[in-house]
Amino acid sequence: MLIYRPNSILKSSGKAPMSVKHPIISITGSSGAGTSSVKATFKQIFRRERISVAYVEGDSFHRYNREEMKAQMGEAQAKGHHNFSHFGPAANLLFELEKLFREYGETGSGSYRHYAHDENEAAKLGVPPGTFTKWEELPPNTDILFYEGLHGAVVTDDVNVARYADLKIGVVPVINLEWTQKLHRDRHSRGYTTEAVTETILRRMHDYVYYICPQFSETDINFQRAPTVDTSNPFVARSIPTPDESIVVIRFRDPRDVDFPYLVNMIAGSWMSRANSIVIPGNRLDLAMQLILTPRILEIVKRKKNAP
Repeated sequence: MLIYRPNSILKSSGKAPMSVKHPIISITGSSGAGTSSVKATFKQIFRRERISVAYVEGDSFHRYNREEMKAQMGEAQAKGHHNFSHFGPAANLLFELEKLFREYGETGSGSYRHYAHDENEAAKLGVPPGTFTKWEELPPNTDILFYEGLHGAVVTDDVNVARYADLKIGVVPVINLEWTQKLHRDRHSRGYTTEAVTETILRRMHDYVYYICPQFSETDINFQRAPTVDTSNPFVARSIPTPDESIVVIRFRDPRDVDFPYLVNMIAGSWMSRANSIVIPGNRLDLAMQLILTPRILEIVKRKKNAP
């Protein structure tokens, strides 16, 4: 049984929360980064602590459905624009995402929709694969809005989604590992060829540099997984490195909030690499997230309940 020590792990920083009554948690990472696994850990915590959550997926804020996106990419390439991708603002409804975050923080409500990735999701949602459901209002009386997707901490000249989130988490495998994970997922789960996935990686590179990477300077905590086996050429890798073949670097934006000696003592094989970072064995990631995130989530909910 885990014993959480909120007063030890999470020290008060004196910073005002973005939204006391209607807090927002956002998980951001690129395609194939592993945000879904982090979301699963959050769900465990929410379920165990009986926290009511409104879930929002980043893909539901894409501007185009699957067929429309193909057409838009074709038009862009015909005009000599070879970098049009889901990573950039032109292919997403970032104004609407910012509006959702702002409205939820103010009222606990807002508009969202779902995206059907495959046949199974399509059957549940009642729409064709690769399309969106109609916009609807978030469920009422939730404790937290939870976002997982590409742009949970994005800041551009026109929008600032990051400022509305109370807790921002970055999921950032080292780039060769990220590509390995994406290649395996898209080939085995989505039926794409290696050539098609490679083309997507290249097309997204510009937006990855300018719209994905900068978000990880806005996040409160980054989880960066690195392999301890050779991934020099991810395009021919036969398997994804396992947790036992990985380490995870956890970087805290404000290390004053963290009791590092406690974490190092609780997570076997971990050590501090910098004043704001701890390194853990890959197979200890779930434990680390439980220890680090549970007290932060409980503190957010406590502030909400105590708000006038």
